[in-house]
Amino acid sequence: MTVVLCTWGNILEGGSQEALTLARKTAAAANLPLHWVVIGGVASDAAAIAADYGVQGLDVISDAKLADFGPDALVEALAQYVAQARPQTILFNQTSAARLIAPRLAGKLGVPVAMNAYAIEVSGAGLNVTATAFGGDTHVVYRLAAPVNVIGVITTSIAAEAAASASSPARRDIAVNLASIDERFKVTVPAKVEGPRLEDAQIIVSGGRGLGNAQNYELVKQLADAMGGMWGGSRLIVDEGWITSARQVGLTGKITRPGLYLAAGISGASQHMAGCSAAKTIVAINKDQDASIYRYARYGIVADAVEVLPELIKLAKAS
Repeated sequence: MTVVLCTWGNILEGGSQEALTLARKTAAAANLPLHWVVIGGVASDAAAIAADYGVQGLDVISDAKLADFGPDALVEALAQYVAQARPQTILFNQTSAARLIAPRLAGKLGVPVAMNAYAIEVSGAGLNVTATAFGGDTHVVYRLAAPVNVIGVITTSIAAEAAASASSPARRDIAVNLASIDERFKVTVPAKVEGPRLEDAQIIVSGGRGLGNAQNYELVKQLADAMGGMWGGSRLIVDEGWITSARQVGLTGKITRPGLYLAAGISGASQHMAGCSAAKTIVAINKDQDASIYRYARYGIVADAVEVLPELIKLAKAS
């Protein structure tokens, strides 16, 4: 059993411990060893986390062409790793990067892939993988029984659980040959996001097209700042150019799990809720009392968000 975590630039992605938890339980049920493949750099706390979560082998793939995110190089490196290690199952913590890599890897290997998974059951010689489909509206069970299976895991509904006992995993450096991979990008400029990553924020204030225009969206930023949180939004306002994709919450954006998620002017489409439904508390502000967001919200304000947000900003600044 192998769990593959996309950890670019020595940064451990949010949800890694949850992915390791599911991988360990699946490996134990299949009576297989658990290896963690780290690509292009090892986070400073990776060894300690691997020990705590029952990883038996820490396999490190390094190459100059893996220093920056390049899908072609990553897929080729992983394909060579699979040829060497011959794992039965490859799990990805389904980050934005993994959504690009996992299907391509499966295609290159000619093996099945299941994305948006949140539960895995070992059954006979195969796996029953439970996942969401159609933007989260449907739950399906895939039967995977190939020699190698690729699975992308949504970790928001998985609780991180350390192993009963810790043991240091053996580290192994994996040699790959990427000479055949042409560099398609000579210069890459990562999107600048101030403060912590949206995926790690405990308070998120998000806005949607119900706010009317980009000027009104500034109220979302002000409230987030007053509450000590971060601001985000729906895919629709990314398409409108109000915010960058780095701030998008949803199935094709960031998967978050804050303590508080305040949604202003967001209808609650399943694509968006896939990125925030794991929040401990959701507060919705929408003038449409029949908006889907109210099915998920613990608290709701049926009103125009543009009128409510200034009052919340005053309260937040006064508290």
